[in-house]
Amino acid sequence: MATSEECRTALTRLSENLARSQGDVRSAAAVDRSLTCWVTDLDVTFSGHLRDGRIQDVVETPGPPAEKAQIRLAMASDDLVALVAGQLHFASAWAHGRVRLEAGLRDLLRLRSLI
Repeated sequence: MATSEECRTALTRLSENLARSQGDVRSAAAVDRSLTCWVTDLDVTFSGHLRDGRIQDVVETPGPPAEKAQIRLAMASDDLVALVAGQLHFASAWAHGRVRLEAGLRDLLRLRSLI
């Protein structure tokens, strides 16, 4: 099981990857949406904003998300770390129930290039 600090590092790396992206990925990440990532096995939530192609203002709180963000992710700590490291493919993890993604239809369509 990955630690909370390893998960925070993975989210920072994801933000950096998004900031360096080009084309469709850059366009998909250039939204202003609230975002939560509930790390189920650690029972912590990382909340922030996807803004200007980065994940910004990330805070960690215990338990599941207290508020409903516009983009909501839920997964185990090891899966978060593996996804960001490129060791786990998002579509496969989502199809097998290892990752949950909830968002409005417009956001899901826009985010598909990130997936």
